[in-house]
Amino acid sequence: MSESARPQPMTWRQFLATLLPFADSATTELPLGQLLRLALFQVSVGMAAVLLTGTLNRVMIVELGISGWIVALMVSLPLVFAPLRALIGFKSDTHRSVLGWRRGPYIWFGSMLQFGGFAIMPFALLILSGDTHGPIVVGEIAAALAFLLVGIGMHTTQTAGLALATDLAPPEARPRVVALLYVMLLAGMMISALFFGLLLADFSALRLIQVIQGAAVVTMVLNCVALWKQEARNTALTAPDRDHAPFAEHWRALMAGGRTSRLLWAVGLGAAAFSMQDVLLEPYGAQVLGLSVGATTALTALWAWGALAGFALSAHRLGEGDECHRLAAYGALFGVVAFSLVIFAAPLNATALFCVGVAGIGFGGGLFAVGTLTAAMALARDGSSGLALGAWGAVQATAAGIGIALGGALRDIVGGLAESGALGPALTGPATGYGFVYHLEIGLLFAALIAIGPLARHASTHPKTTTTKFGMAEFPT
Repeated sequence: MSESARPQPMTWRQFLATLLPFADSATTELPLGQLLRLALFQVSVGMAAVLLTGTLNRVMIVELGISGWIVALMVSLPLVFAPLRALIGFKSDTHRSVLGWRRGPYIWFGSMLQFGGFAIMPFALLILSGDTHGPIVVGEIAAALAFLLVGIGMHTTQTAGLALATDLAPPEARPRVVALLYVMLLAGMMISALFFGLLLADFSALRLIQVIQGAAVVTMVLNCVALWKQEARNTALTAPDRDHAPFAEHWRALMAGGRTSRLLWAVGLGAAAFSMQDVLLEPYGAQVLGLSVGATTALTALWAWGALAGFALSAHRLGEGDECHRLAAYGALFGVVAFSLVIFAAPLNATALFCVGVAGIGFGGGLFAVGTLTAAMALARDGSSGLALGAWGAVQATAAGIGIALGGALRDIVGGLAESGALGPALTGPATGYGFVYHLEIGLLFAALIAIGPLARHASTHPKTTTTKFGMAEFPT
């Protein structure tokens, strides 16, 4: 056998790549190392989301004794900025700079806003809790500012980061890049939740300050590493004297023909449907099925593994040439089945059925999210990826926030009516309020299917394109 025909040994880089999920997302234009480094901005966003909506939510109410309505208001403040993500994306598309960078400045300033919010947050919370001699109103204003800064930073960083990933990845690799970015977001949430839980096991005010300010430093480190030498300078695109049409004109062009607005309606309905249960599944398992604290905590892991499976399957099917709108529709259908299993678990007192339903919610949500985001990436034309992805992010985040708030409120209202006997003797149990919300989520998923159906039917008339196949090495490890 000649020397050239002899099989060459696998290098350590090649071996490591075979173990990573979605390793073949890498291309000549976007190598694996550069792609994984870019995805670190999703890790910082996931860490911030866990800290705001999970860790601090509990700490503020239990350890610091802050009123529940104030906590709810603070946690919802980051969503105030979500509708402006389309404008942020447009600004990054048309950014004027002699340095030649469009996305980088927005990722940088978004990171600085996150850092600033985390830097002042612990001291604001201590004043808000009444554990100091300062007036409470100062703590309220400072805490509101801190949560708002972190929220603005998260939305800005994620919108510009997704637009940069779209710019760097060739069209045929974008479905796998989307899936990888979602996996990194979920990994950031899971890892940070574990670390925050361990660090705050022995709670003290000093430890809270250390954890939040540590998160600020980690955010800056991750985002700086993610941004380093990613975007090539192009002074022609960012020339200060270059004319750009106004935002309204670009928005009308994006919405022309009705396909984009239909997609955004589907995104909003689906995001609200998959998000209304976010604060309900664990209480449902405890109050209705009698699960322990440890068992209900494990539900998050079940949901996460379901979501990872959804990301893996979506990357596989899109890589095989499946249509992204059709994939999103399959995700909505899986969601309908999953919510039905959760509903039936109560009268059957079937914990196993409930667990399967929880994993199915994560699976369907993963398919739906990757499918719709891939569709939004396809809307980008002539460097307008920021506007298209900003519109997707604005609708998704706003609808998810409204869905979470609406789900909790409806559960309380309907549950209160059931307990008072206003709904009749057959509906007096604790499952009534939860069941109403789950049925509403099924209805919203059917509405999302109605919205996205014509898009999938239209796209199915176009020929499929095939790309690199998806093997066992690409499944999450």
